[in-house]
Amino acid sequence: MTDSSAAAPTVVLVHGAWGDGSSWQRVIPILLDTGIAVVAVQNPTSSLADDVAATNVTLNAIPGPVVLVGHSWGGAVITQAGNNPKVKALVYVAAFAPAAGESVGALVARFPSPPALSKITDDGAGNLKLSLDAWINDVGHGLPESEARLLHVLQPPLPATTFDETITQAAWQGRPSWYIVSADDRAVSVELERAAALRMAANTVELVAGHMSLLSHPAAVAAVIIEAVKQSDE
Repeated sequence: MTDSSAAAPTVVLVHGAWGDGSSWQRVIPILLDTGIAVVAVQNPTSSLADDVAATNVTLNAIPGPVVLVGHSWGGAVITQAGNNPKVKALVYVAAFAPAAGESVGALVARFPSPPALSKITDDGAGNLKLSLDAWINDVGHGLPESEARLLHVLQPPLPATTFDETITQAAWQGRPSWYIVSADDRAVSVELERAAALRMAANTVELVAGHMSLLSHPAAVAAVIIEAVKQSDE
């Protein structure tokens, strides 16, 4: 029998807040065309703990090594879930990368507030969504307006409490990491992204792209993931 540890890595994709696994719909075919196995997680975005648990369900079902990829809020998820021993490398796409004891909210507070954060709506019970204006002009910046409108309709709510949940162990401290900075991001501070990449000593690529680079620049995003897979497979 072949040792599963010698198998080529599977890529596991973790979406961000106010989104779902379909956020990766343009990256996935590129990875599949190169022969890479891919699984997209469908996280509930109900809490950090819930998302980490859902991601671990996916990780535990994969027999071999994993390259774990997170977009935006998904970066916090992979920072915690990436401690799973199957995870050999991490790829952050315009994502949060807290250290142990840090929350996403604490990271956000250290940097200039991007425009999208002033356009969050609350249903009165602490469940947050992004306004249509935010999707068109900030989050979906760089996408056709029709697509940004569709993403606005599809978005699930995010509890405000998620911003205060902390990481207990940062997986990037013990694994090789890649970071894709979106230089035209209006949803996550570009300064935050650059600082995260620097702190992690990540292999860093900067794209002239908005927050949804995985939709607007899928080939460039896929290229970084493929590089992480290749290096993890050596």
